[in-house]
Amino acid sequence: MNHTDAPVQTRFRTSLGDIAATVMGSGPYAVLWHGMFVDGDSWGSVVEALAPHRTLVVLDGPGYGASTPLSRVSSIEECAEAGAQIIEQLGGDGRVDWVGAAWGGHVGMTMAALFPDTVRSLVAVSSPVEPIDPVFRIKLIIANQILAHFGPIAHLRHVIHDAQLIPPHAKDRSMTAVIDHALNRAPRRSIAATVTSFIINRGDASHRLPRITAPTLLITGDDRGEWTPDVMDAAASRIPDARTLVIESARTLVPVEQPAELAAGIVDFWQSLDAR
Repeated sequence: MNHTDAPVQTRFRTSLGDIAATVMGSGPYAVLWHGMFVDGDSWGSVVEALAPHRTLVVLDGPGYGASTPLSRVSSIEECAEAGAQIIEQLGGDGRVDWVGAAWGGHVGMTMAALFPDTVRSLVAVSSPVEPIDPVFRIKLIIANQILAHFGPIAHLRHVIHDAQLIPPHAKDRSMTAVIDHALNRAPRRSIAATVTSFIINRGDASHRLPRITAPTLLITGDDRGEWTPDVMDAAASRIPDARTLVIESARTLVPVEQPAELAAGIVDFWQSLDAR
């Protein structure tokens, strides 16, 4: 695939169906995989600052956006396999700078551990390595059944807004619209399958941390709940080459809540690697 400055729409064949992507920028490849309940558009306010430094491959994750709907239960490991298939189709030197938010960060950690030759560096934003709280898991199973049958009704959308955004941002329609557009764009059963696969069934990934040899930047918002700065620092201490960054006034959807600060942190990380 040729590098390009103007955005180009493309698709990759993977074991999880066709994955849609927008490619833009110049330089070495960087793959961006978004979090749950949003699609590739959630990087919209970040990519302009990143594109001068990398050729960005901005994905719609399986089941979202213009990608093939997800019709069955999958796993983070299978997503990592799909990520490796995408990197192989990109060509180049077979390695990328991986940037993942929440779900995409979990995929990146798994790729870096299982397919180390594919990941030049890793940025994982708002990606806790522990399984979800058991009580919350039960509530999520119930909510997901409603989602599968009735779609993203108003009550569910508001719950998702509150989980993804700090209170002032949950009232900001420009931010909630990023979530609502993605939820309305994807088939309801596809979204429900992703929730089961990548949240409800999410396992403990902490055992993989020592196997991540790529230079790594872990990022969290200051209001992330279970992924507090202290918990993130403890995880980073188990990765051979890791640093951390806390972004203020952000919860889970950091690329939408604080895009400028996030982009600056990623560019600084990349530039430090380029200078090595």
